[in-house]
Amino acid sequence: MSGKYISDKQVNLYMEQRSKCSQVIAAAKSGISERTASRIDNGVHQPNLGKRSWRTRADPLALVWESIVLPLLQQSDALTPIGIFDFLCEQHGDQFDPKTRRTLERRIHHWRQLHGSAKEVMFTQTHAPGALGIADFTVVKAPVTIAGVPLKHRLFHYRLVASRWGYAQVVYGGESFTALSDGLQQAFSASGGVPHELRTDSLSAAYKNRSQQNDFTERYADLCRHYGVTPTRNNRGVAHENGAIESPNNHLKKQLHQALLVRGSHDFDRREDYETFVHNLLKQRNRRIHSAFLEEQRQLQPLPATQRDNYTEHILTVSRNSTISIKRVLYSVPSRLVNSRVMVRLFDAKLELWCAGAHTLTLTRLFANGDIRQHSINYQHVIESLVKKPRAFRFAQWRDALLPNEDYRRIWHYANTQLPADDACKYIVGLLHLAKKANCEDALGRYALEQIEQASNFSLSACERRFLNVIPIVPNLNVRQHALSDYQALLAGGWAS
Repeated sequence: MSGKYISDKQVNLYMEQRSKCSQVIAAAKSGISERTASRIDNGVHQPNLGKRSWRTRADPLALVWESIVLPLLQQSDALTPIGIFDFLCEQHGDQFDPKTRRTLERRIHHWRQLHGSAKEVMFTQTHAPGALGIADFTVVKAPVTIAGVPLKHRLFHYRLVASRWGYAQVVYGGESFTALSDGLQQAFSASGGVPHELRTDSLSAAYKNRSQQNDFTERYADLCRHYGVTPTRNNRGVAHENGAIESPNNHLKKQLHQALLVRGSHDFDRREDYETFVHNLLKQRNRRIHSAFLEEQRQLQPLPATQRDNYTEHILTVSRNSTISIKRVLYSVPSRLVNSRVMVRLFDAKLELWCAGAHTLTLTRLFANGDIRQHSINYQHVIESLVKKPRAFRFAQWRDALLPNEDYRRIWHYANTQLPADDACKYIVGLLHLAKKANCEDALGRYALEQIEQASNFSLSACERRFLNVIPIVPNLNVRQHALSDYQALLAGGWAS
């Protein structure tokens, strides 16, 4: 077509079709004339040698580019095209048409390519197998719940950089040394060895974060010495230096979210079930790089014979309320420990109580949010004392916490509104006592609630008959029949007297 350039794409399409079709058909399929097709076949076609050197319309930025935009670009590299666009619209609306936004953005981009400042360059790193392990914490925003209760948590994430083998552990509190120590030791154990260098960011659990580069905390330095690993960190505020873990953090969380969607539910019955779910997800990821991991595993340093303690110890006295308080969280303990001094081993996810050198109790750890205190009250710890004075239940400070679930809260509400005060307290306390004795908390709660919903005459004795299996103890009597001669002896003795 006269006056219209034939594009290289059309020429290539014609050449492709020409090998299979006639000149007329190939020209029609590629959108060119037969005359042009003939020139291509004869090798005399002149391709488009470049873009035109003249403008086809007036420059829409002529009034603002030299006088306004260029001084702004030379003033700061941080100015964005959108920032300059907003400035022009507000301050120079009579000289600048907002419809030319895309032209402005392209012009700024081209100017910075030719005259802009040097940009920061990322240098791809190569690491020998077994040389570097890297660890970090990352907050999980997926709406995971445990028995319907939202679970606020994060993941401790560890990777061997060369093979990309990873380990993750659920952390329920903050980025504490206990969580860091436990995560690292479990990761070393799972990988079967220790890298020569361990990289983290400026974790307060590991660094004092003063002016020195290697101002480790004493506990972190001791942990690294025990495992024979050299600790290092990236420069403060430069997250991309930990790119080998920052990017995998996002990939892991996205994969976790997708796995939860495939599962069809974000709710788990117990924390342990969710931890197993995360563990299995990492196993799937690691299977993909199994051969590379085996190669790197051979270069890892051997594990030491023992692990370092991953807990802190606290000596506490059990109050007369049968509670202990630690880290702004109140925990109930068995009433037999009232006024006793106990040692509490505080892990990231649990507490262990030791009394007289013996492990007495394990509790799930809770974390206080800000200035709001938390409490963990178990009715089984105090029910034996409460059953002796059931009226104390009504105004107990932790009354609602003594009720183990929603079923019991509904039962108490009904009993409190339908029965006299003393009878209501006796009923709910007796129900809790029965739940402990018969080990039937859930089933008993459902049964009592069904009685209430059916408007039947609910009573504690009916629950006891159903759930308290009292097996009568029949004594094994061995009755020996006396010989008649024994009686004769008695008679003889009697006459003799």
